[in-house]
Amino acid sequence: MADQGSQGKQLLSRHPSGVVFTIQNVVSTVNMDCKLDLKTIALLARNSEYNPKVCTGAKSEQQSKLAARKFARIVQKLGFPAKFKDFKIQNMLSSCDIKFPIRLEGLSYSHDAFCSYEPEIFPGLIYRMRQSRMVLLIFASGKIILTGAKSEDDTHAAFENIYPVLTEFRKIQQ
Repeated sequence: MADQGSQGKQLLSRHPSGVVFTIQNVVSTVNMDCKLDLKTIALLARNSEYNPKVCTGAKSEQQSKLAARKFARIVQKLGFPAKFKDFKIQNMLSSCDIKFPIRLEGLSYSHDAFCSYEPEIFPGLIYRMRQSRMVLLIFASGKIILTGAKSEDDTHAAFENIYPVLTEFRKIQQ
């Protein structure tokens, strides 16, 4: 079961290895089924500004849906015939720490079809998973960022696939 972590971040359930995931950001979309005048909304709605970009920042699927529903309600109160249709999670970004260092050079060499690793440019290894289309940023410290998930289950499935690989490239402490 998920529970609230520090600073309002959503903690996902633990992996059998003891690794805990923290959802850092959820991006979602919803169809309001009407034309919106964003400048009018920005002028009339409290705590808003005109900046027509994607709305992000939720720490869970539920928070994202609730925020979208609240926004639809605000838009309705401003006189627009807004509905709440086709809500969809577009991307979830999670992070975790596997608590052991990783030999990134060996991982990159062994899995070159999936990896991009240029330590002079960026300290993390970029691992692109084929089946799930998720992208993992893997750091030598054992910290991992998982992005591209559409659900918490996607995050767990990606980690289930990569964890045995990571243990294979565990850096031995001297």
